[in-house]
Amino acid sequence: MKFKAFITSDGVNLLDKRFLPALDKLGRLCHMYLTRDHAMFLHNLFAADGVQSVAQFKKEILFRDYRISSQNDDRIAFAIDPALLHRALRSALTIQLQSGDDTAAIQIKLVKKLPAGSRNPAPFLTFETKGLRSAVVQDVPISKPLSRADVLQLQAALDAAQDLPQTLVQVPDLAQLQSLVDRLKNVGDLLTVAITQYGDLHLQVSTSLITVGSEFRELRVLGAHANAPASEQNLNAQSRTAMAIQRGEAQSVQVSMKHLAKSLQCHLSKPDCVFYGIAPQGACLTMIFQFFIPGTRLMDKSISFHCRLPVLDSGST
Repeated sequence: MKFKAFITSDGVNLLDKRFLPALDKLGRLCHMYLTRDHAMFLHNLFAADGVQSVAQFKKEILFRDYRISSQNDDRIAFAIDPALLHRALRSALTIQLQSGDDTAAIQIKLVKKLPAGSRNPAPFLTFETKGLRSAVVQDVPISKPLSRADVLQLQAALDAAQDLPQTLVQVPDLAQLQSLVDRLKNVGDLLTVAITQYGDLHLQVSTSLITVGSEFRELRVLGAHANAPASEQNLNAQSRTAMAIQRGEAQSVQVSMKHLAKSLQCHLSKPDCVFYGIAPQGACLTMIFQFFIPGTRLMDKSISFHCRLPVLDSGST
């Protein structure tokens, strides 16, 4: 089982400034999954009670001279701490900048080493910063690479996590959404989310004493959409949503406010737009983050990132 590559300058910027800060906020451990064509960071795909996330990159955007081999169809997966990975990358970047050597490059590879005070070799993801006159090595501890059976299970979970909701709405300004969630989480722990095919997003927290919510209307819709009945435009949000659910033109689910607040940390990856949707039968609340090719409004298909929040109660199907 072998893996080594050099990190591109774009890869350094993506990981250091955007994705590793987001992944660190999502959880202490994630799986790094490497294939012939992609590098992925996966959170909680084996769990049903936490925020799941999938960050996938085509190998060319992160690496050059990418080499991977294993007896499992050239697929390698292991658990790693995103904070330690980020720390090692930043340290390697600092060494690279301080060297003043334009040819300095950061190589990343899988190795087995004998830790101090141990008789058994352990796996590491190693960063080696090479210049003309010196090289500095930093080791990030990782789990034992997953077995063939575990990799197949991880791939199956990844395939299942790719299903898109039938209707997606583009959420408004992220700072506005963050401010709203900060207010709502002081009211209660459970959040009801409703999404209609008309482009409405309704967020509401209810307790025995108070109901607080907010609605965003006429958002951009991807997938299944419909025209809102003109006769219902003067009704309140709850009434309109309830009628839309009865017609099969909306869905409503209940999620943990803590899960939603954690998912908002994905915005540290600096997406250009974000879509929310509810999976069929109210299976989960899905958030899809889109990235544009720099200087354009064209979607960058070399990067994909989404997360899924478990549903505590399916308010509707």
